[in-house]
Order: sequence, then structure tokens, then C-alpha cells
Amino acid sequence: MNLSQGSPEVTHLRASSRAPEAVGTRPRVIAVSRDVVHRFSKQPAAEIRLVAGLGVEGDAHAGTTVQHRSRVAVDPTQPNLRQVHLIPAELLAELAAAGFEVEPGQLGENVMTSDLDLLSLPRATRLRLGEHAVVELTGLRNPCRQIEDFRPGLLKEVVGRAADGSVVRKAGVMAVVITGGTVRPGAAIAVRRPAGPHVALDRV
Repeated sequence: MNLSQGSPEVTHLRASSRAPEAVGTRPRVIAVSRDVVHRFSKQPAAEIRLVAGLGVEGDAHAGTTVQHRSRVAVDPTQPNLRQVHLIPAELLAELAAAGFEVEPGQLGENVMTSDLDLLSLPRATRLRLGEHAVVELTGLRNPCRQIEDFRPGLLKEVVGRAADGSVVRKAGVMAVVITGGTVRPGAAIAVRRPAGPHVALDRV
């Protein structure tokens, strides 16, 4: 699957208005990305390999302890609850409608999904990505000023307020790797929610 700029798949990401998990749709992986260097954006890849307890092989954020530099500065011994970053492709369509053209990998995610309402899933939900790889959701990505540096005005599009005044974070979810495996664009996603009571995702 070619995810280069201007490809039919990327065009679909920008134009799609389907509701996540709509009737007749099947959650799947749209794109995968990684980067060995600490940068805001990651490089799209033909495949990524997830390693249990570590994250994405060859990615700067892989490790058993925190790898995000802001977290390392506070306490480098914290467990790494942000091994894998997932973003719904539907977000790109929302951003395009607001005038922001964003390509897969540019928001720093490792896995872009389609037809799956990631933000509504409870903490500890497990996602099987393809045949073998399994990740467990730990929380929401907390968007920071790097998003504004990437595209001025973008931060307000991914952080908003609900009717009750609570903060709504739309920049994806974080996960840890439970079972390793290779993940490629087009892979099916199977969802297993934890036994109740469910706990909503919060920033991590």
C-alpha cells in the first residue's frame, strides 16, 4: 500500500467522513511510522515491529522507562506507558476540513487506525494489530506546544472543551506492547475491552 502524498489512500483519509465503527466497517491499520531520532514527526514505513515491553523497534520512544524527553527530565525511572502512539485517521479528515493538511506520521504517531473510536475506549483495552501484535491502551496523548510549532493554530484543533468544561484531547492514545509482532498498513484490528468497571482514558 503506497501512502505517498497524493495517493488514493491518503486522499481518502482527508475526505472520509464516516463515523468510527460505523455499521459495515472493520477497524484496520492505515499507516505505520517510526523514527530513530527524537523529532516531532515520524517517518512512514512499510512495516514496524513491536517488541513486548519495549515498543516499536528502531523508534526513539522505545524502552521500558520513559523516553519522551520532558518526562525523562522529571524522572527518568518512570515506567514507559507511552511505547506506542496511535491516532485515528478520521482526525486527519477533521483537520483537513479546518484547513490543515496533515500526512500520516506527521503528528508523531506510530500507528494510524481507521473505523475505530480510539478515544472512547476504556483504559486497559487491548488491540490486536494484525496477526500477532497486541498493545494495551494506557491513556491519552497530552498535546503540547510542539504541535503549535509544527503548524500554528493546530493545537486548538486537537485540544478543546466539552459542554461541561472538561478538556477534550483528540491527538490520539498511548499504549504498551503486550505481545510483539509485525504491523503493516491494511492489517485488521481486533478490540478486546477489559472486564468492567471500565475506566476512561486520561492523559498519560
